[in-house]
Amino acid sequence: MRRRDRIGPRGMSENGQSESGGLRIIERMNPDTATLQPDACYLALQARDARFDGRFFIGVTSTGIYCRPVCKVRMPRRENCRFFGHAAQAESAGFRPCLRCRPELAPHSIVWSIQDASYILAHQAARLLDEPEAWGDASPSVELLAAKLGVSDRHVRRIFEAQFGVSPVQYLQTRRLLTAKQLLADTDLPITQVALVSGYSSVRRFNAAFVEHYGLNPTRLRREGASRPAEGMAIRLGYRPPYDVQAMLGFFGKRAIHGIEFVDAPQGRMARTFSVEAAGQWHRGWIAAEFDEARHQLVLRVSDSLRGVLPLVIHRLRATLDLDADPHAINAVLHESFPQGDGLRVPGAMSGYELAVRAVLGQQITVAAARTLAQRMVDRFGEPVETPFAQLTRSFPEPAMLAAASGDALGQLGIVKQRQAAIVAIAQAVADKRLQLHGGADVQSTVEALKQLPGIGDWTAQYIAMRALRWPDAFPAGDVALHKALGVQGKPNPARAAQDASMAWKPWRSYAVIRAWASM
Repeated sequence: MRRRDRIGPRGMSENGQSESGGLRIIERMNPDTATLQPDACYLALQARDARFDGRFFIGVTSTGIYCRPVCKVRMPRRENCRFFGHAAQAESAGFRPCLRCRPELAPHSIVWSIQDASYILAHQAARLLDEPEAWGDASPSVELLAAKLGVSDRHVRRIFEAQFGVSPVQYLQTRRLLTAKQLLADTDLPITQVALVSGYSSVRRFNAAFVEHYGLNPTRLRREGASRPAEGMAIRLGYRPPYDVQAMLGFFGKRAIHGIEFVDAPQGRMARTFSVEAAGQWHRGWIAAEFDEARHQLVLRVSDSLRGVLPLVIHRLRATLDLDADPHAINAVLHESFPQGDGLRVPGAMSGYELAVRAVLGQQITVAAARTLAQRMVDRFGEPVETPFAQLTRSFPEPAMLAAASGDALGQLGIVKQRQAAIVAIAQAVADKRLQLHGGADVQSTVEALKQLPGIGDWTAQYIAMRALRWPDAFPAGDVALHKALGVQGKPNPARAAQDASMAWKPWRSYAVIRAWASM
């Protein structure tokens, strides 16, 4: 690798800065990446503090390279550093991504707020641009983005550039290029396929964009990509500490259905079958993930059958394991009430539809009882799948299958009539594409649409919003376990008491729920 591609932090001891020094840095950092404090950023850079990974990037003027704050090669001088809140800002300023620390591995950084309307709108726009499923078969554009947000395209451009310092098109271009860069470095996908799955309509456009922004063609990057493993399909995904790996895997392990998923919490591993519809075609296969806690990364492996939807698989797994959460922002609100939960994340779902069905099965019964019902459903309606894992043999029933299921067939599994109706209604709405259950869906309208379905109340809708829609401020106020954890179960209206208590935890009430449950 040439010297110009290795620029990054240098001259630090292996241990970096002390914990107290790191905390002082955090206190000086503004969580809003639009107003970074350069001197505080430089201290975090010197410490190689993984808690800041993805919250800012460093452009080195003497080399034209930008890095993550955890980059472990030579540290640039302070006068040669420029600091950016987003990779798109660094690339817009003319910097190229470091090939050593690989900015595409950094967790995303979207800060939530409930105060400033323009701030909320800009971050919602970024959230939609980051969500591949928000666009269906259409290509993202400023016009479509404005239509989804209910404002003019001129207003979207203005508030987006004011918040992020780049246009929506530049932001999207950076996301596409970094996705392509990761696939080139970590997989053996043909370059034509890399271009298409990264969002480019042709290889010619992809090559031109890559050369224009990075100064080298994709083939050359693949030759120089020293991090690509021999087997060609080990994709690394970064996250910020603290992260309670055992708690996350324990959550999934207690709910694991034999045949479609398995969890090995002590070894930090999990795997499952996975199917997804994209551009009118179903893709079916398996995924396996293993935590590399020393590097604050997750190593993802996927079956060859899912290569055509790799960016979607990566995005869904990041959401499932909540890899993009910002613990500093969350803990600043929740630590005082839940001091033992600083490393907890909100478990998501690889399939929002599957999560919704399983949420209905879990209404007013124990986790173990819900798992038993889900197991019967998979055994009865799930399709066989070939995998290299003895534990993975079936897929979760697809929407069309459950939409056509009879009451007798569901009743034989022990599912009561009210839940039968809810399951069939969810499956029909998803199969007909009347209901979108992913992070790009509008939260309020989706919650209301869910509550219009038979057998779906506020608890189920909020639970789906928390885990499938990835809404950080969902709050199932009627949850009995939550009442007990918050000490309000004996009050005349425990749901109202829980709701009142939750106001102090906005906009992170989903995380407060997880911490309250964990305290039990």
